[in-house]
Amino acid sequence: MIELDLFFEDGRCKRGKFEVPVVLGRAPECGIHVSHWRIARQHLRISLSADGFHVDDLGSILGTRVNGHRVVRYGPIKETDEIFAGPCMLRLANRAVSETVSQEAIADEVQNSISGEQRNASEHILPVDSPVYSTHHALRKELRFALIKAFDLRRVDVASLSEAALRAQAHRCVSELLDQRQAVLNETERKKIIKLVVDEAIGLGVIETLLEDASITEIMVNRYDEIFVEIEGTLQRNELQFSSEEAVRSVLERIVHPIGRRIDEASPMVDARLPDGSRLNAVLPPVAIRGASFTIRKFPLKRLQMHDLIDQETLPSELADFLYLCIALRLNILVSGGTGSGKTTLLNVLAGLVEPTQRIVTIEDSAELLINHPHVVTLEARVANSEGQGAISIRDLVKNALRMRPDRIVIGEVRGPEALDLLAAMNTGHSGSISTLHANGPRDALSRLETMVLSSNVGLPLQAIREQIGSAIQLVVHQKRLPNGRRVVTDVVEILRVESGTIQMQQLTRFDYFQQKLRGAGLRPILFESLDESPEPMMLNWFLQT
Repeated sequence: MIELDLFFEDGRCKRGKFEVPVVLGRAPECGIHVSHWRIARQHLRISLSADGFHVDDLGSILGTRVNGHRVVRYGPIKETDEIFAGPCMLRLANRAVSETVSQEAIADEVQNSISGEQRNASEHILPVDSPVYSTHHALRKELRFALIKAFDLRRVDVASLSEAALRAQAHRCVSELLDQRQAVLNETERKKIIKLVVDEAIGLGVIETLLEDASITEIMVNRYDEIFVEIEGTLQRNELQFSSEEAVRSVLERIVHPIGRRIDEASPMVDARLPDGSRLNAVLPPVAIRGASFTIRKFPLKRLQMHDLIDQETLPSELADFLYLCIALRLNILVSGGTGSGKTTLLNVLAGLVEPTQRIVTIEDSAELLINHPHVVTLEARVANSEGQGAISIRDLVKNALRMRPDRIVIGEVRGPEALDLLAAMNTGHSGSISTLHANGPRDALSRLETMVLSSNVGLPLQAIREQIGSAIQLVVHQKRLPNGRRVVTDVVEILRVESGTIQMQQLTRFDYFQQKLRGAGLRPILFESLDESPEPMMLNWFLQT
C-alpha cells in the first residue's frame, strides 16, 4: 500500500491510498485514473521493490518527470521527490500537504516542458532558401502549441469525445486562432493549414494526405522536416513537413497504441500496421541519430490477383499457370527476394489460389497479409510488455498452428529459429505451405534457411538440416525490383535432392535483362513427371524454349 498526494494544475489536490503496483493513466481500469489528453492510457506505474517504491514510465509520449528530469525508471522514491505526469504532480504523503507550492511547481514544470519542446523543434528548421521550405511552417508550429494550450484551458475531455467530435472542435479552435492572428492567407492556404494542424494534433499528421494519394506506394520520414515518397518505383522528396519532432512521436503513439505495441526511449524500435493494412517501421533516438524516423509501406486497397501480376509484367501467363498447378499439387513454396521486391504481394496471390474448401492459418510478426480466401485464420506475434513478459514469438505460433487443423500454413516471413518448426511442419503432413524470406537469390535463400535453423541451437548437424530442407521445400520463386521500379520474377528453381552434402536445384527460368523478359531455361520441370496427364503444351513449350 502507498499513500500519495496528487496536485493538479487547476489547484485541486487529493490524497489517496493505493495497492501497489498501481498504474496512473486515462484508461478506466487504471488504479489512479486521470482523464486528460496529456495523460497516456497507461502513463506510469509505481511498484514496490526491496529498497522502496519505484516509478516506471510506460512509454508515454510526453513522458514522466521526476524533479524536472525525464525518466524511464526511477527509485527508490524519496519524500522530497516530485513526480510529474501531464497536468498532475505526485508526492509521497508522509509530510504535510502544501497546496500553495504545488500549483506553481506544476505550472513551471509544464511551461519548461513546452518551452523545451519548442526549443528542440526549432533546432532543425530548414533554412529559408531550402527548396522544400514551407513559408507557413512556423505558423503551423505556433498553431499546434496554441491548440494544445486552448484545449487545456477549456478543460476539454479528449478521452470522452468521438474522433469526429474531437476533429470538429479542433477545427473550430484552429480557425479561431487563425482569426486572432490575422494571418494573410487566401482561402486555399487557410484550409490547408487548418487541415495540417488538426491532422497533426488529432490524426496522423501530414502523412494522412500521403496515405490518401493512391500513386504513392511508400512513405519515408527521415526526420520531422524531411519526407520522401515512392511513386512508380522512384523516390521523390515531398514538400510536406511535420511541425516538430514531438508531432512525429505523437503520431507514432496513435498508430502503435491501439494494437498493443509501444515505442519510447526504452523500446525505440517497433513494427506495426495501420488500419488499412499498411506496414509501419519506426525508430526513435538514441537509435535514430537525427530524430524520430519511420517508413510506411502502403498496400493497395484492391487485392491483387494473378491476372494483375500478368498485366504488370511481373510474370508471364505460362508461369502463372505453372504456379497454379504447384499450389493445386500442394508443393511447399519459398518466395525469396530483397526489400520491396513484391514478396508479400506474390504470397497473397499464391495463397489466394488455394481451394476454398481448405483451411489456411497465417502467422506473421505484424499482420499484413490480405489473402483473398474464405477460410483464413490470422495469428500475430506479440512483443514483451514493459516488464519483459508476455512475448509470443513466431516459433510459438507455428507450434500452436499445428494443433489448429490447418490444411496450409502460411508464414509472412521466416527470419529466425522458427525456420526449424516450419520445416518440421512441411515434413510432417502439412504440405502446401508457403513462406517468404530475404535473400539475393534461390541458392542464398537455402543458405539463409540453414543459418536460421542453426540459430535454434538444437544441435542438428548441417547434413541433417540440409536433408530436412531438401525434402521439405519443392520450389523457390525469387523476385527482384529493377532499377526502373518494376517488380519481376527472375528465378524459379526446383529443389531435387541432396547429393554429396549439397542441395541440388534445377533452374527452370532465366531472366533476360537486355529484353527485360522472363524465359524458360530449356528444361522440363520434374513436377510434370508426377502428373496423370500431360501438361498443357503451351506451358511445356515455354519452359523448353532456349
